[in-house]
Amino acid sequence: MTESRLAPWLSASRWPTAPIRLVARLGSGHTPSRSNPEYWENCTVPWITLADVWQLRDGQTRVISETKEMVSPLGLANSAAVKHPAGTVILSRTASVGFSAIMGRDMATSQDFATWTCGPNLEPRYLLHALRGMAPDLKRVATGSTHKTIYMPDIEQLRVPLPPLEAQRRIADFLDAETARIDTLADLRQRQISLLDERLMATWSRVINDDARDSAWFPIRRFITAITDGPFGSALTSNHYSYGGARVIRLGNVGRAEFRDRDPAFIPLDYLSELRRHEALPGDLIVAGLGDQNHPLGRACVVPNDLGPAMVKADCFRLRLDQRRVLHEYAAWALSSPPVTEQVTLLARGSTRARINLEVARDIPLPVPPIERQRRSIALLGESRYATNSIVSRCRHQVTLLTERRQALITAAVTGQFDVTTASGRNVTEGVTV
Repeated sequence: MTESRLAPWLSASRWPTAPIRLVARLGSGHTPSRSNPEYWENCTVPWITLADVWQLRDGQTRVISETKEMVSPLGLANSAAVKHPAGTVILSRTASVGFSAIMGRDMATSQDFATWTCGPNLEPRYLLHALRGMAPDLKRVATGSTHKTIYMPDIEQLRVPLPPLEAQRRIADFLDAETARIDTLADLRQRQISLLDERLMATWSRVINDDARDSAWFPIRRFITAITDGPFGSALTSNHYSYGGARVIRLGNVGRAEFRDRDPAFIPLDYLSELRRHEALPGDLIVAGLGDQNHPLGRACVVPNDLGPAMVKADCFRLRLDQRRVLHEYAAWALSSPPVTEQVTLLARGSTRARINLEVARDIPLPVPPIERQRRSIALLGESRYATNSIVSRCRHQVTLLTERRQALITAAVTGQFDVTTASGRNVTEGVTV
C-alpha cells in the first residue's frame, strides 16, 4: 500500500516518513476461546472490543480506560491475546474501520484492532493525530463485501511523518487544544439543532392539544372510507423488485408529516396490477405500523402528487378518510405529533420494536376540529417546520465545515505544512459564526 494510494497528503510532508512498525511495536489482539468457561472467570484485564468503539466515534475521546468486557489472565495465557502497556495506540480495523485512541492503562484487545507501542522516537499523541488524519483514507481502502476490513499486511505498510520528538510533542499539544476548540463549537451547533427540534415539538404539541381542547378526540375508524396494509410473506420479496415501474412505499419513506423520497424501490407495473388492493394514490394517507426510538410508531405522511404509480409495503397502512371531516394533511400532522404518538405507543405490541396491526390502527385517537381550524393548524405547523429546517440546515452546514477544517488542520500539522509554533489558533474557526 503506497502513500499515494492510502493517504496522498503524506507525500507533502516536510519530514521524511517511515513505516509506523519501525518506530513502534506493532501488535494486535485475540479472543480467548468461549468454549472454555475457565478462560472467562476472574476477569480482571480490560479488553477492548468493537463494543467499545462507540466511545471513539465522535473523534473526541483520546484515551480509553474503561471497556465493556474484561478478560482473565488465564484466557490471555492460552490465546494469542496479549496485555499491552498504557500509552499504546489502538486502531479499529474491522467492521468499524479507522477509529483510534490511546490506552489509559494496561489493556488487551480483540483481533479487531491493531496496536502500536511507541518507541523512543515516536510520541503516542502525535501518532494518534496522524492516524485520525488517515481515518477517511482507511475507510476508503477497506475491503470486504459484508464487513469492511484493513488487513494486517496493509497495516504493516502504514507510514507516519517523523519530525524530531520535541516537534511531535508541540504538534500534539497544538492539535489537542485546537481540535478540542473545534469540537466544542461543533457540539454547540449540535446542541442548537437539538433545541430547535425541541422547540418545534413543543409548538407541534401545543397546536394539536389546542385543537383537541376546542373539539374532541375520536378513533380514526369513524372517518375511514378505505384502509389496507402491505402484502406479507411471499407476495412481495426482494425478487419482485425491479429498476423501475411502480414505487414501493416503505417504512423509511414515512416521516413525521412528510414523505421521505429516499432509497427508492420499485416493482414492475404489471405486478402492481396483481397487488391492486395495496395501491397508494397521490394524496392518500400513509401510517407507519412499526416504530423505534428515532421513528415514532403511528407517524404519518401524505403520498406526493408526483410519485407516480405506487403501493404500500408490509407495516405501512394506506388510509383514505372522509375529507369533508378530516383532511389527510391535517391527519398526517396530528398522527405524527407528540400527543398522538404517545397514545399510539400505549396501543403497541412487541418486545423489541413497537408495532400495531391494521385493527389497532383503526383505534388510534385523533382530535378533529372544524375544517377551517384544521387548515389554520396545517399552515402554522408548516411555517414552523420551514423556519426550523432553515436554521437547522445552516447549523449542519457549519458542523460540516468544522469537520472539514478539523481534518485539514490535522493533516497540515502532522506533515509540517502548518507551523504550529507561530499559530494563534484564530484561523481554525475562520468563517464559522459562534
